Amino acid sequence: MEQTETFAQIKRKTLISTLSLFFQSGYSAFLGLAANLVVTILLTPKIFGMYITTLSLISVLNYFSDIGLAASLVQKKEVSDDDVKTTFTVQQCMIIVAISVGFLVTNFVKGFYKLPTEGVYLYWALLISFFISSLKTIPSIFLERKIKFQRIVLVQVIENTVFYLSVIIFAILKFELWSFTIAVLLRAVTGLILIYILSPWSPTIGISKKSLKQLLSFGLPFQASSFLALFKDDLIILFLGKILGFEALGYIGWAKKWAEAPIRIIMDNISRVLFPVISRIQHDKVQIGKVIDRILYYQTLILAPTLITMALFMQKLVFIIPKYGKWTPALPLFYIFCLASLFSSYSSPFMNLFNALGKVKISFILMFVWTVSTWILTPLFTIWFGYFGFPFVLLIIASSSLAVSFIAKRFISFHFFKSIYKSLTATLCMGIVLLFIMQTIPHVYAGLVLSTIFGALTYYLVLLLLFNINLVKELQSLFPLSSSRT
Repeated sequence: MEQTETFAQIKRKTLISTLSLFFQSGYSAFLGLAANLVVTILLTPKIFGMYITTLSLISVLNYFSDIGLAASLVQKKEVSDDDVKTTFTVQQCMIIVAISVGFLVTNFVKGFYKLPTEGVYLYWALLISFFISSLKTIPSIFLERKIKFQRIVLVQVIENTVFYLSVIIFAILKFELWSFTIAVLLRAVTGLILIYILSPWSPTIGISKKSLKQLLSFGLPFQASSFLALFKDDLIILFLGKILGFEALGYIGWAKKWAEAPIRIIMDNISRVLFPVISRIQHDKVQIGKVIDRILYYQTLILAPTLITMALFMQKLVFIIPKYGKWTPALPLFYIFCLASLFSSYSSPFMNLFNALGKVKISFILMFVWTVSTWILTPLFTIWFGYFGFPFVLLIIASSSLAVSFIAKRFISFHFFKSIYKSLTATLCMGIVLLFIMQTIPHVYAGLVLSTIFGALTYYLVLLLLFNINLVKELQSLFPLSSSRT
């Protein structure tokens, strides 16, 4: 039986885990930046689009490999050995079936997307790595339940180092698509070894009917929402790859990847910690409301200025990086994705809130509406606007996701507008300054340097003078929590 923790203990672990995840994300983002630059310089949009398509195919199988049991283990207040054993057994059986299906449909996939031999080998490598990575689930859940994400971070840091360095090295050696094939296998094996060193666990096989029933009561509705995400995100990519071709999909993938990078670094990490945290304090609605307010405040504080800066700087960077001008057609797509990313980020805390409180039916209904809307609008917008259609659809869906906050008000008291408007005001002022400097200073490098300096200064001063928010003190105020004794 797990030991009950106080809110102060949970808060301390939350801070440490969040900071660890941000370190991992920052480090991985740096490596990812280097890898993306090398890969997108050396490889064509067509090859990049081929990789995105193949990766999406494996993501489809991933949705069929779980029925929400892993999430149930994280959400459940107390777990037994039977719960763990049942989750592992059922999940691995489903994964083996999914992978077997994946191998059996190889010829169909090859013919449907006209994959070359190298593409088929990448597809197989992703299937194998998918199985290897599945063996990490239970040890990772143990660490998540204890809110010890710093250990998971260590694994991810080393995994990503192996992956990105492998991609860079083999791309330079002109292995082209083989660069991804080798890298995904090396990453999977490295991660498996490390997670069992940091979170030792001896797999056991067996199914408890009682545990399975309890876990499924939460897991099935939870996974139903995830299953809808399959249709909304991954299957739509496969559809676009077939309709628009690999080159157009390469442009979409490049723009979407860059625009969503801050979301992956900021919101994915916050969400990852938020789910187990709220699950631990689900009985205290007042504390949950305070957590939501702070999440909204800090995500806007960081995310809004980051996205506007990226949107304004990217055009310059595309032209000053050697051989990077080939991605110019993707720039308009990038701007649309940036705006969509900002809007969609605000639904993330509330979706985690619903799941942690056991309100998974609400998450399911919302995902159902967004999924149906995506599939109705994407074919139409693709016919009307070509490869601009999908970004426009995402922007529309992301805008509607803001309505999630009104639903959350039924369960938790929080202050949405109050938490975000100050940072958004400062971001708008910063954006005006950035645009003015970049338009008036013709020299590229001087414009970028001066824009960075005066943009950051504008953001800082607007927050300080208009709203009495000192960014330095905001960061400093976090550290006493990390050193507080429990």
